[in-house]
Amino acid sequence: MTQVKQINSKKYTVWIWILSIAIPVVVALLFSVRIPGVERLGFLPPIYATINGVTAILLVTAVYQIRKGNQKTHERLMKTAILLSALFLVMYVAYHMTSDSTPYGGEGLLRYVYFFILITHIVLSITVIPFVLITYVRAITGRFKMHKKIARITFPIWLYVAVTGVIVYLMISPYY
Repeated sequence: MTQVKQINSKKYTVWIWILSIAIPVVVALLFSVRIPGVERLGFLPPIYATINGVTAILLVTAVYQIRKGNQKTHERLMKTAILLSALFLVMYVAYHMTSDSTPYGGEGLLRYVYFFILITHIVLSITVIPFVLITYVRAITGRFKMHKKIARITFPIWLYVAVTGVIVYLMISPYY
């Protein structure tokens, strides 16, 4: 690896660590903040659930495209998926800064299923942040062999988070 790539790689590594820690911490802190004078943004959950669904479709389509050798299409789809994930996060935080959390009203086995999906979704949504960032940096720095290696881990985690985001919304939506 050239010296310039090593310097860029170290710079990216610092930013990956900062963002991977800062994003979950800031999101958790913002959950306790209420925006005074702003009405509940109750219209946001179906929008950000849809964004999760579109992200899942983009991820699957991007993998299909790269397997067909369409690198440029793959790149555009992945950049769009990252952008949508960031947009999701902004909307999710905005909603929770104007609304109390909705308690799940289901009972019995469904309640356990809901909380299992919710907890794994939350844990993996935090875990996937550095994976997405590392995968992206390896692509933009032209380290495609290493990109492919980590993408095999990133893809299923990110896909799970996107799909379970929709499932969590569908399960909690009757209780809004």
